[in-house]
Amino acid sequence: MTGRSQLLTFLLLTPALIFGQSGFYRTLADSAFTLTLQHVRYDPSYFPLAYPNGDVPPGKGVCTDVVVRAYRKLGIDL
Repeated sequence: MTGRSQLLTFLLLTPALIFGQSGFYRTLADSAFTLTLQHVRYDPSYFPLAYPNGDVPPGKGVCTDVVVRAYRKLGIDL
């Protein structure tokens, strides 16, 4: 592939990469980002959870709790 055809391919595919993200994933990313603004102390202790919608105390958790809480903001309980 020549440099010109590589550039043309890049320019044609870039909008698809930028605008191709669905609304669901954008909303999920936004909800996960808002969770990073909260102060959460890393605490790997065991907490018994109720199901559905059980959660560890709000100021505590581990990295997977951010994922669970982000999905929960969208109404999905993992």
